[in-house]
Amino acid sequence: MKLRRRESQAPKGAPGWMVTFSDLVTLILVFFILLFSMSQIDMLKFKAITESFREQFFDFYPSIVPLDNPAGLEADMPVKDKNEGKSSENSDQDSTDESLDNLLTEVQSFLDKNGMDDVIIANRTERGVVLVLQEKVLFAPGEANVIADAHLFLDKVGELLTKLPNLVKVEGHTDDRPMNSFRYPSNWELSAARASSVINYLIEEHQLDSSRFIAVGYSDTRPIMPNDSPENRQKNRRVEIVISDPKYSKDDLVSN
Repeated sequence: MKLRRRESQAPKGAPGWMVTFSDLVTLILVFFILLFSMSQIDMLKFKAITESFREQFFDFYPSIVPLDNPAGLEADMPVKDKNEGKSSENSDQDSTDESLDNLLTEVQSFLDKNGMDDVIIANRTERGVVLVLQEKVLFAPGEANVIADAHLFLDKVGELLTKLPNLVKVEGHTDDRPMNSFRYPSNWELSAARASSVINYLIEEHQLDSSRFIAVGYSDTRPIMPNDSPENRQKNRRVEIVISDPKYSKDDLVSN
């Protein structure tokens, strides 16, 4: 009986060379992906990180691949001058101080020239330039309408404010004697109305931006003298105009 030769069958699956080729292509693809991802890295930061690892871990085992000019790495990185920002801030503050000092000098000269320095005080504080006006300069007793005699000084203030962008806070203050009228039931209403009247005059007569102003009535809560004599009460009945330092915001002025 003649034996049949069994036909050889081709091995199943991909040829062996194709597996090797696929691995090679995959490795090349990964290699190019790595190259692309590294090209998106900030090289200065990458060098800095590499240098950090080099200092920490490779002091005794130097890297096989040397860094390009590692000693010059720090020189290549942009260095921000720490004093640059401070210098700019100091310059702005100096300019602000100078403008407020000039304003104070001009106001004091005006008061001296017009004989008002006994009823109006101008001084420089941390808040800015503060003008303290006694009641009799601005209002009739118990009233909040600006009198004609006040126009001369308020016009000077308005003229100066047109040259400055500073915020302005106007404070009304009274003494401790109770106020009880139909229009002003208490010192709170009177002090607030007086502050508002001064602001309205400056805005209407000198076309100033109303958003620059803050009106506050403090009643008798912030006396500058004890309310124990007619002279001291007169000093406590006042309006303060605060031409603020630009470092203060509106919220800062309200809380101060």
